[in-house]
Amino acid sequence: MKKALLIVDVQNDFCPGGALAVKGGDLIIPTINRLSQEFEIVVLAQDWHPSHHLSFASSYPDKRPYESVNMEYGMQVLWPDHCVQNTKGAEFHKDLDVSNAQLIIRKGFRKHIDSYSAFYENDRKTATGLSGFLKGLDVDSLYITGLATDFCVKWSAIDGVKEGFNVFVVEDAVEGIDINQSVELAWKEMKAEGVEIIKSANVLNQLAAGV
Repeated sequence: MKKALLIVDVQNDFCPGGALAVKGGDLIIPTINRLSQEFEIVVLAQDWHPSHHLSFASSYPDKRPYESVNMEYGMQVLWPDHCVQNTKGAEFHKDLDVSNAQLIIRKGFRKHIDSYSAFYENDRKTATGLSGFLKGLDVDSLYITGLATDFCVKWSAIDGVKEGFNVFVVEDAVEGIDINQSVELAWKEMKAEGVEIIKSANVLNQLAAGV
């Protein structure tokens, strides 16, 4: 069986200067790059919203960013406009090395539904195809890096466990938004679901040893 690296949403709008910037989001890129060169299988997840997406606060005249609305699939946090298709903000950060990636999973491209997880849209039913891709390559262990710890990384990790993978989140290769201590809660939720937390140095040692 094989190991794969998932790099989640390392895009301009999630990095400093972007529309939904994660503080220090660009600082994890060198660590991600070191890891990506050691994995045979690398997948990129990319937020890819149409303009006027219904998860944008701007789509509601009486709402502000970070308020919530009730969608068909449940409560949805409303975000500043971000990662709009074919804009600079949606592009991967210029320092991210994507040369070893085999697949880009684009998510959130349906106007009426948001997507945090790289496996499923937020209705928890619409699959992205990532699980089938990985299983088709005999992957059993998935290592997750990227942005943001408390949203897209968390949901991707939890869904990865539910899909039957051994999931590791690389602690020094993720960064969070942290709304009302949401990062601390995310770590607890991931661990409770069976996600393992690991340092990048330990990942590199495992790969070098063929473990």
